[in-house]
Amino acid sequence: MINNPKPPQLESKMVNLLGHSESIKFYESKSDLEIWRAFDKGDEFAFNYLYRTYVVRMFKYGCQICRDESLIQDCIQNIFIDLRRKRGGLNEVLSIKSYLFKILYREIIRKLNSSKSTIHHGNDIIENSFSIEFSHEMKLIHEENMEEKRELLRSALEKLTPKQRQAILLLYEEGMSYKEISVAMEFSEVKSARKIVYRALSSLKEILVRK
Repeated sequence: MINNPKPPQLESKMVNLLGHSESIKFYESKSDLEIWRAFDKGDEFAFNYLYRTYVVRMFKYGCQICRDESLIQDCIQNIFIDLRRKRGGLNEVLSIKSYLFKILYREIIRKLNSSKSTIHHGNDIIENSFSIEFSHEMKLIHEENMEEKRELLRSALEKLTPKQRQAILLLYEEGMSYKEISVAMEFSEVKSARKIVYRALSSLKEILVRK
């Protein structure tokens, strides 16, 4: 579980853009598709909005995959640099957060695979990744604060697969729709996102009943 992660410090050129508060005011009422199109056309205010809105969220999500904060910062920096470089030829994006989470996951796994000390094959995830904090657990059980039930649920969550924990975290912590989860987890169909969430919740119920 990651507590109060420090946001990444990207290139000074990017950080200097944070002074443009107008970007937040202008783009907060726009749809993700409109923001992405503006960014693709070279709008620096759109880039600033993307950076300010998502970089800390990406870092927090990255910390659920990997404990190496420096590696996560490098991955996020690489992503923003690459996106800026590819402006003018980007594909349309309907959900920016799920798209950024997807490419961050890919970048972290790529970095881990290239490391001499850590090898992860395919879409394997570190077994202890995607922990869920108490506040998110309470959203699942919807009950008064009961320490015994909290501990039981914590233990049950640890018995889920990493992919199941990832889906639960995206649904309850990030507030993603099933369609957005399918993008973030690179499922070909939305029903696959629904299925993994339903299976995770069913597994939780079974584990809790046995206890």
